Amino acid sequence: MVRILCKCNMQGDGMNGVIREALTLKYRGDVAAANANIKVYLLNPAGIGEHSDIIQAIDEQVEKAASAQEKLDYILNLKY
Repeated sequence: MVRILCKCNMQGDGMNGVIREALTLKYRGDVAAANANIKVYLLNPAGIGEHSDIIQAIDEQVEKAASAQEKLDYILNLKY
């Protein structure tokens, strides 16, 4: 079993801060994953055999990144 220890940058006290930090990390990870996929599609489209419509595949990743970024912005701007 692997244990990951992190110092949470709490944006509040107690559980509120832990939940906000978890959501922040999740959304940042979602944006990073979508960006990585877009980079692979753009730099090596021939290597992605299961995606015959590269435009649609990239568009799906853009949608994922935009959605995660919107959620991240929302959570970072919560006042409570």
